[in-house]
Amino acid sequence: MEPCRDDLATENVQIQYYDDNLVNSCHDTTPLPASRTAGIQATDLRQLIYTSGTTGLPKATVITAGRWINTARAMAQYLNLKPSDNMYTCLPLYHGAALGLCTVPIMYAGATVSIGRKFSHKTFWNEVSSSGANRLQYVGELCRYLINAPSHPLERAHKVEEAWGNGMRPDVWERFRQRFNVPVIHELYAATDGTGGCFNYNRNEFTRDAITLRGILWKYWNNGNEVHARIDPDTEDIVRGADGFVQLSNPGEPGEVLHRVDPLMKDAVFRGYFKNEAASDKRWMRNAFAPGDLWFRSGDVQRQDADGRVYFVDRLGDTFRWRSENVSTNEVADVIGSFPEIDECNVYGVSVPHADGRCGCAAIVLSAGVSSDTLDLAGLAQFAIDRLPRYAVPLFLRTKSALSYTGTFKIQKGQAKREGIDPEVIGKVASQDKLFWLPPGAKAYQAFTLEDWASLKNGLVKL
Repeated sequence: MEPCRDDLATENVQIQYYDDNLVNSCHDTTPLPASRTAGIQATDLRQLIYTSGTTGLPKATVITAGRWINTARAMAQYLNLKPSDNMYTCLPLYHGAALGLCTVPIMYAGATVSIGRKFSHKTFWNEVSSSGANRLQYVGELCRYLINAPSHPLERAHKVEEAWGNGMRPDVWERFRQRFNVPVIHELYAATDGTGGCFNYNRNEFTRDAITLRGILWKYWNNGNEVHARIDPDTEDIVRGADGFVQLSNPGEPGEVLHRVDPLMKDAVFRGYFKNEAASDKRWMRNAFAPGDLWFRSGDVQRQDADGRVYFVDRLGDTFRWRSENVSTNEVADVIGSFPEIDECNVYGVSVPHADGRCGCAAIVLSAGVSSDTLDLAGLAQFAIDRLPRYAVPLFLRTKSALSYTGTFKIQKGQAKREGIDPEVIGKVASQDKLFWLPPGAKAYQAFTLEDWASLKNGLVKL
């Protein structure tokens, strides 16, 4: 709030911080009178929560009073929260993760939430240990920071039995559990502007890396209300068959998650984005599997294997198409990010001259002691080629001192995608960044120069 304090003051807005002074001044334990909540309806607008904005501008999601009550009750009951529980979070409370999945259910259960003001790997385990928390909330990149950080004397000296959150990547999952002695990785999938979620209480190898397990009972209860639809990644349109109806993805094939909605409950299920009717309308699909039916488009791509394990693949807009194949940025980043000399990795598709689709580019942050000059370019190329389909191997690398993140630790991809691979553009916006590429037939990444860029533009080299 501080950067805009003066602007708020001109609008007669007062800022009240929930700090120690305020909390310590609260001595009145008299229950609030019923008149304070009289007249509140479940459909009333309670607040606006902005989407993260990883690929574009954030949108304000309308949150109703009824949704918060349902979220608080459902999450408290699902997590079996008791007054003796204590959950630590250092995520921003203005976002749905720390607010809806931590603070609100904790309040509903009468339990304790221990709040870290700001994430820092230097203070994280101090706060977790001293708080006595038996649960902690995470997002995936926060866990990657901790894994890449030096050893901390308190990283195993705590009471945490369960890590609860979303976005734990496969290359971090088991390392996090073993290094920090957290028995349960409780991964979830949900979205502030979504209509459904899934959960994976993981203690073993079978469901490791998944977001949920779909068995016979789930299929019975679900009754076809959640499906995975085949998509065209070029247009992000859902594929329809000759009969005009949506085609479902096969086991192991990525598909967009759709949720069936009773048309009479449309506004109650998703009120849309505040004063953004066009964006709201894009989330709905009619006549998908039968005339007149209504489905909510999640915008997220998942795949389910033959055993019922469901994995998060990507957000629509992050998947790209190269050489007539679909490439998941998350899955490629998991591989490149596990190379020993790389700490962080952001993969995205970039346009190249005289080529259809987009090829892969990996923005990487190098490990301590590794520089652009000492990076094992041949080893990295072979590492990627050995573990990825050839079409998914990133043809370009961009070394960075740090990746750009949203306030909720999600990687910002929009700006990097717009800058592409033009050395002149990147030299102006980030002169310290270095570009490399994997030319046709090469076995090692090489420096990507203005002359190489000119050869691509002139058609002298084709990827």
